[in-house]
Formats: sequence, structure tokens, C-alpha cells
Amino acid sequence: MNGRRVLLGVCGGIAAYKAAALASRIVQRGADLDVILTAEAQHFIGAATFAALARRRVWTSMWERTEEIPHIALVRAAEVFAIVPATANVIAKLAQGIADDLLTNAALAARIPIVIAPAMNTAMLEHPATVANLRTLEARGVTIVAPESGFLAERETGAGRLAGEDAIMDAIEATLARTRDLAGERVLITAGPTREPIDPVRFLSNASTGTMGIELAREALARGATVDLVLGPTSVVPPSGAQVDRVTTAREMERAALARAPGATIAIATAAVADWRPAETHASKVKKTDDPQSLALERNPDILAALGARKNGTFLVGFAAETDAHEANAREKLVRKHLDAIAVNDVSGERGFGAGDSALTVLWGNGGRRELPSASKRVLAGGLWDTIVTIRRETRA
Repeated sequence: MNGRRVLLGVCGGIAAYKAAALASRIVQRGADLDVILTAEAQHFIGAATFAALARRRVWTSMWERTEEIPHIALVRAAEVFAIVPATANVIAKLAQGIADDLLTNAALAARIPIVIAPAMNTAMLEHPATVANLRTLEARGVTIVAPESGFLAERETGAGRLAGEDAIMDAIEATLARTRDLAGERVLITAGPTREPIDPVRFLSNASTGTMGIELAREALARGATVDLVLGPTSVVPPSGAQVDRVTTAREMERAALARAPGATIAIATAAVADWRPAETHASKVKKTDDPQSLALERNPDILAALGARKNGTFLVGFAAETDAHEANAREKLVRKHLDAIAVNDVSGERGFGAGDSALTVLWGNGGRRELPSASKRVLAGGLWDTIVTIRRETRA
């Protein structure tokens, strides 16, 4: 952790005193540490304790140094934001996007990984609201360090005791290790659907939202990569740190992707490209008639195959959305399109495109295979990047 930058948020629970020992250990490991104490935390432990440990000023209010805009400056200076202990109240605020003090404002502004270690009475931990809030945060990619069972402040024994210092440190260190594993990489991602116009008001497309590609771009940025995102029509907001090329048709996407490809070290084609386009596009709206109508189609370019034919050292990952014979079809595509890996997902029935949970199977080489179980697209993006980094390292060894 030498030279790494950690932001520690301390909430108002009895376990706040344990955050001092954690702060000391973070500093002893060589990290630069900033600390935010909530007003409630100061009922349990003082700012002077953390100032002495971190050898830096401790932040307790939005209004101490308004010219520094602390909630923005602190998260931009840090590489990971650890909230220890995280109370039920603060967890609820984070889940709902409430920002009413320095800590919650900083969390809402954070584009860095967040690690939280809950600590509270068993009844509060097991309340359906807390359970739902923790699931919401986990779905957004927040790392939850689960509390332990043990002796609690209320002289009770049960779940809710702050996780051990080793477990919290492991989570922080793992997050820091992940944040730099794409440093120096230039990543190209295609995402979203394409739309092929029939006339000014009608088009051929599919139900892709682009969420998977956008989350992969967000995760790549967090890990230190430079990201080019070629994005089809979608209402999902891409990360601001990416260089975004907005496109509509498959041919527009092909031109943009091939223009960006020569500088990419890794390319991931998540876009759901329309395989067909109308052979004729009408300049005016086609009027409805009672006569039978037919629509002549012609093939769109195969963008993934084009990237594979001229990848020139780029590590190329494809996606396969399948309804039948998932792995057999994906492995055939892996070979035919000269891919280094392919992620296949089942889009049959209710498992179709969308922003909900999904699962992936990653295939590579002659028999490489890894399952990424059902989770949010943000969690899957982290798992897929972990897999890509591992495959590249092993194939280069």
C-alpha cells in the first residue's frame, strides 16, 4: 500500500473506536490517509485521534474550508473510500442517494471504489430495509465486508459486530490492487443496439440497453485504463471519463470502431449489432395499406469479425447472446472470428436484454472456461475484467 491514497469515513457507532486501529494500520502500510468523521462519530471518538495517526487534518464538516469543496476534492484525491463502521442510517442514505453531510456527499460524488464495513445491532442488521439497502449497494459495485457474530454493545450475542481488522484490510488491499491492473491500457468497447432505418419514424433494432458495455467502461476507467466507447442509441448515461462516439447504424458503428481499433490494447465488443438492414430506406413515412407488404433486407457488416481480422496484437473479447446451444455456438464464434475470449449469455425467455441481473460464461483457448454467476451488470463487469486480466497474464507467461 506504499504511496496509495485511502479515504476513511467513520460513522457514529460504538465500533468507531476500532476505526482508529484500522487507520493506524493503513498508515503503517505506507498509505496516505484522509479521514472524514461524521458528527455522530465524534460522540464516540475525537478528530485529534485520527489527526495524530494520519498526520493530516481530519474533516468533519462541509463548511470547514468551503473554498476547497471538500466532498469533491477528497474523493478525487483518493483511490478507495472505506466507510468503517457503516451504520444502518448511513447505509440507508447511501442506498437512496441522500447527501446531507460531508461523508454522504463525498460518497455520492465518488467515482472510486467504495468499501463499507457495517456494524450494528442484530435486529437492525436483519431488518428488511437494511437487507435491501445492502443488496442495492452491492448491486452498484460497493464492496461489503460482512459483519461478524459475537458479543455486542447491548450485552447481546449475535450478528452485527464489525468485521475483523484483517478482513477489512484485505478488502481495501484487494480493491487497491484491482484499481491499477489496467493502468496504461487503452480499451475499446462497443455497446448498445444499432438502429437501421426503414423510414423517418421506423427502424429495425433490438432490446439492448448498452448497460453491460457501459459498466465495463466504468470499471475499466476505475482500474486506470483509457477508454474509447462506441455507443449505439441508449438512454443509459455513460461514464464521463470515457471518450464516447455516439452512433446509430451498424455501418456507423463499424467505421467508428475500426477508426479507434489501431490504438487499442484490449477491445470488447458488447454491442448488439443488427444483423440486417432494409435494402431501401424511404425518405418519407411509408403509409399503411391493407395490401400485404414485404421488406427486403441486406446483411450488415460483421464488426467483430472485422476487428478480429485486423486486431494486430489487440486482446479481443466478443459477446454471444444465445438462446440455444450456448457454449457450442460461442466456441464456434470464438474460433471463426479470431477472438481471444468470448462471453456468452442466455437471452432466452425472460433472460433477455436489459439492465437487470444476468450471468456470463467466459470461454477461451481450447478449453478455458469460467462461470460468472447471476449478478448486476456492474458486479459482472468487475468479474469479467478480473477474468480478462487473468487470461492475458496466463497466455503471455
